[in-house]
Parts: sequence; structure tokens; C-alpha cells
Amino acid sequence: MRQDAHEIEVAAPLVLAGYTSYLLRRAFTQLSRANASGAQPRDYVLLGVLAEDNACSQQDLAERLGINRTIMVKLIDRLEGADYVTRRRNPEDRRSYGLSVTDAGRKAMRDMEPAVAQSEQRFASALRAGEQQRLNSLLRKLVPHLSDAPSHRTGYLINQAHHAQRRRQDDAMAAVGVQTRHFSALAVLSTAGPCSQQQLAHQLGITEPAVVLIVNELVAANLVHRGRDQHDRRRYSLGLTTAGSDRFATARPAYEAVQAEVDATLGEGGAAELRRLLTKLLR
Repeated sequence: MRQDAHEIEVAAPLVLAGYTSYLLRRAFTQLSRANASGAQPRDYVLLGVLAEDNACSQQDLAERLGINRTIMVKLIDRLEGADYVTRRRNPEDRRSYGLSVTDAGRKAMRDMEPAVAQSEQRFASALRAGEQQRLNSLLRKLVPHLSDAPSHRTGYLINQAHHAQRRRQDDAMAAVGVQTRHFSALAVLSTAGPCSQQQLAHQLGITEPAVVLIVNELVAANLVHRGRDQHDRRRYSLGLTTAGSDRFATARPAYEAVQAEVDATLGEGGAAELRRLLTKLLR
């Protein structure tokens, strides 16, 4: 998923580095890139998400994994052609599809398991054995419903913890009229703006085409203004509008409430340790 995920390696911006859900997203996407030696690891990630959440829509799956929607349609077409996934129209919204993993898809996941596990272990090599065990233990507490989850599989636990936190984050953001992917951009611009689109992309660790899509949506919502950089007319300068500042101020407590849930689950010391280990893993 090197290009699909639109992610590049860069340290998390300070304004977001204290949020477990943000670090999990970065770890998940970086793990997906580490697995991107071919279609098999990518298929494993897609099937794994669907196995945990049958009837997930294509749009929701694209949002969770940070994959372009057009690319997602092609990926699902191929998985459906291999009889790994079934795609049915949502009776409540005929424009969307619900996705389910077939028995053949679950068997394919089991066949992919050894190669993916080896790749995940390479990804976790930045941690000492004791640190990796501690990371796994903390992640397991965030996904207690996975009673049969292999406790030694750091990559698997990161995937599942990320999706669990993303669902919770999406719900919290929806309540205040902000999408999760927009919050990160608003957060960076609240401290780093005005800045160029290139600088925003670097801060968020995503590619410039990916940040253009986010910025276009924020400009259309009158949350961000985009003008020419007075020092380089070839570049755009981005900043929050008054409405953008107000929306960020409204959204921040909702975003932090999800972090407070993590703190309550792990204890403040455990939550801080999890952030430290995830940060070390990313570096």
C-alpha cells in the first residue's frame, strides 16, 4: 500500500504526538507500507478488517485504511473475482455496498499468515523483546473483545487497536461535525499556519496529492483559506479561517475525550508508555 496509503515517514507533529489514536493510525499505515511487497499482505489487511466488521461499506473501508476510493473499488473487484469477498447493495442506501468475507477469503488469510507475521516482526525490530511484549500487552487492553487474538502478533494488535480507536474517534468527531482526517489538518494549522500545502503534507506525514484532497474539502467548508505564498507565488499559503478556529476549538475536547478513555483503560502511566513505544516503533 505504498502509494495507496498516502503516507510518508516523518515524526508526528507535537500537537498530535500526545494522542494514542493518531499514533496508532501512523503505526497502522506504516505497517501496511512495510507489508507492501505485493498483493498478498495488502489483501490480508483488507480481509482482516472485513473479518472483524462484516457488512462494512467500501467507502468506510477506504476511509479507515486511507486508500483512494477509486483504488478501493478496483481492490474489492479483484477480491470479489477471487471469491474472497461478497459485495451486496445496502438496502438502506442503494448507492453503497456492504462487504463480507467468504469462507474462501478466511482460508486465504490463514494461508497468508506466515509471510505476514514475518513481515510484522521485521517492522517491530526497533523494539527490544521486553518492549514488544509490553506493547502487545497494552494493545490487548484496548481490544479486549479479541479473546483469541495472538498475543505475540504486534502487527495484528496494532491493526485491530487502530480500527477500534478509529471507530470511536469517528463517532466523537461526527458529533461535532468534523471528520477525523480533517481534525489532524486543523490541529497542525492551528499551531503551524500559515504554511504551504507542502509543509502541511510533511507535518502530517502524507503525500502532497493526499493533502490537496483534504485541503480542498476544508476550503469548501470555509474552515481553511488558501492564498498564494507572498514569498513564492508558485505555492499556496494555508491558514484557518475564523470558522476553522472555532470548529477546531469545538472538536478538540471531543478528540481529547477519546484519549481520556484510553487513559482510563490503561491508566495514565500505561497510556504514556503506549505512546512512547508507538513513537519508538515509528522512528
